Amino acid sequence: MTRTLEEYLELPYHISLVHSRDDDGHDGWVADIPELPGCISQGETPDEAVASVRDAMAGWISVALEDGREIPEPRTDVGYSGKLLLRMPPSLHATLAHQAECEGVSLNLLITTALAREAGYREARDPVPAHGA
Repeated sequence: MTRTLEEYLELPYHISLVHSRDDDGHDGWVADIPELPGCISQGETPDEAVASVRDAMAGWISVALEDGREIPEPRTDVGYSGKLLLRMPPSLHATLAHQAECEGVSLNLLITTALAREAGYREARDPVPAHGA
């Protein structure tokens, strides 16, 4: 089944949103659609970057339709249970457990928060569905 541009734009594509700083120290945001290679844009604010990448997505899909190229479907997160077996040196385990105890949180929460911070993960924004703006 061939979809129209409007139908593709309604699909739940994801937007990756990353804070950036150029060599001159200017802050901004970069947004891309991981399923659509090269579909990337930027803005001074997260909202500007998302709006801009939605426009870029429309252009990307339009060109692909005109050229008869295959348009990737949105990815699904099916298959990720949220469980991960992690091995680490006993000394790191002890250090992390002590830190969690001092902060009054579980070891799981401490490690998950540290990993999310390092990965730049924001649950409310990552992934951001690209439809329904």
